[in-house]
Amino acid sequence: MASAYKIAVFPGDGIGKEIVSQAVRVLQVISNKYNIRVETQEALVGGSAIDAFGIPLPEDSLHLAMVSDAVLLGAVGGPKWEGLDYSIRPERALLGLREKLGLFANLRPARLFSALADASTLKRSVIEGIDIMVIRELTGGIYFGRPRGIEKIDGQERGINTEVYTTSEIERIARLAFQMAGGRQKRLCSVDKANVLESSELWRRVVNTVHKEYEDVTLSHMYVDNCSMQLIRDPRQFDVILTNNMFGDILSDEAAMLTGSIGMLPSASIGGDVGMYEPIHGSAPDIAGQDKANPIATILSVGMMFKYSFGLDIACEEIESAVNRVLDNGYRTRDIYSPGNKLVGTRKMTDIILNELA
Repeated sequence: MASAYKIAVFPGDGIGKEIVSQAVRVLQVISNKYNIRVETQEALVGGSAIDAFGIPLPEDSLHLAMVSDAVLLGAVGGPKWEGLDYSIRPERALLGLREKLGLFANLRPARLFSALADASTLKRSVIEGIDIMVIRELTGGIYFGRPRGIEKIDGQERGINTEVYTTSEIERIARLAFQMAGGRQKRLCSVDKANVLESSELWRRVVNTVHKEYEDVTLSHMYVDNCSMQLIRDPRQFDVILTNNMFGDILSDEAAMLTGSIGMLPSASIGGDVGMYEPIHGSAPDIAGQDKANPIATILSVGMMFKYSFGLDIACEEIESAVNRVLDNGYRTRDIYSPGNKLVGTRKMTDIILNELA
């Protein structure tokens, strides 16, 4: 274990500053508990970087990320910057970090805390006990493929985006998914659109080939449209879902809502030497600065940091258990509140979680 871990902290935009600052409190308490020395350094990315420097990912911020052991990120974007050219929108910071850090795998767990079963729009009988890991390929596919852009032809505009995957890109994400499934329920569902897309035909063929190395894991395939339906119809059928960049972007948000609130779910982007950890929700500028944001997804992201970057699974489990007990005790932020619960703000929710950790 390193004598000290360097953590790049990027609060981002909107509620990012509020939720990240609270997650850093948890990071520090857990680090002290396990005698791990961490050093945090903050920098700007996203809309806040555009306002300050005119670009979403300044060189200093990228350099900080590349020389750190892990990155803790809030949320980026908002209506303020939607009129900008795509090349300099806040979201380009995310794509740039993923590409430069080699983060080819995004892990998005969708696990239901039993106390929140009634917060979901689905029946308790459908969602009770769900524990799904969505593994999304993160640096290939339609978000990075060339050619792309908007061009004028015969007096009208044409938008172009290209879905591209190579054998090696599919092999590495598939191996990671099989390894993760092997440590869970040993069930992997690969999601594609192989009936109409050549890129998906290659995806399915390569995943089948990699499966020969992990025959203890049961592999199934599902078209993305069917998967989107099955997640609502019978989510308990899934253990690990493996899919490409665009499908994973959509399906992971759908899986998130099974748990009652997108504000509850963390994520980890891994594959390179530096992992990046962030909540999957947006920047919510409408409630920024009002102490209303739910910090739990960011706090759980810190747990994933301890697990995947520092190899300390027990710290991740301890954070998850503390959150579970707080929810069982009826504490809620506005997004998950229902009558009869105890409504608290961002900082108070973190205070209560820290008390549980103590």
